Amino acid sequence: MIEIIPAIDLLDGKCVRLHQGNYNLVTEFSSDPIQQALIWQEKGATRLHVVDLDGAKTGKPVNDLTIKAIKKELTIPIQIGGGIRSKQRAEELIEAGIDRVILGTIAIEKPDIVNKLALRYPGKIILGLDAKDGKVATRGWLNQSKTKASELAKALSESGISAIISTDIATDGTLKGPNLNFLKEIATASKVPVIASGGIGTISDVLSLLPLESYGICGVIIGRALYDGQIDLSEAIHVAKNQTINDLSTENMNTC
Repeated sequence: MIEIIPAIDLLDGKCVRLHQGNYNLVTEFSSDPIQQALIWQEKGATRLHVVDLDGAKTGKPVNDLTIKAIKKELTIPIQIGGGIRSKQRAEELIEAGIDRVILGTIAIEKPDIVNKLALRYPGKIILGLDAKDGKVATRGWLNQSKTKASELAKALSESGISAIISTDIATDGTLKGPNLNFLKEIATASKVPVIASGGIGTISDVLSLLPLESYGICGVIIGRALYDGQIDLSEAIHVAKNQTINDLSTENMNTC
């Protein structure tokens, strides 16, 4: 079954969404991220995705107090990304009880650290694979590398990481649907499950991912569509679960 994962993006301690990763195109949705996290849990979320956008931009842990408060209040696991660019920072979050940490920039700049962390903390390390035009973007999406996203997915999926979050920057925050071809390419290259991110605007977009389960897509992160009210979280969870059970084989299903 594809896991529906609501997102909370933190900027200056508030819940926001960026359009295609542009820090100049910010929409604020809530000034109380802890309460918002509780709402997603009450609506049936089995996991929460949290991104420190300040951290992603500056490399400094700006929203730690909020992140730790969210963790304290929730009973479901949370995964954290944004500005985790050192072994020490990742270890600090894991030791603080964060269930999984997402490594992006460091995977390009210091892939050996990702390998070491994955070995030391089985099931705790996720690769955040953010791409534009098929190439990996880093440092809060402000820099674009020359590394092909599919090549990085293939290489690091052999390191012991638990999953890959694949984001096509061109679709993120647009509500225009996911880049299915790109997701299929990443899932095919990867040896670990892949979580889709970017572009989800309707229940139909969620359903469009279901045929990709057989390639290794195990979950989908939804942000703006939930805050805009275009998708109801409880309905999305119900539809994804029942559609998968009724219409797709449950054999060889990957799980996040």
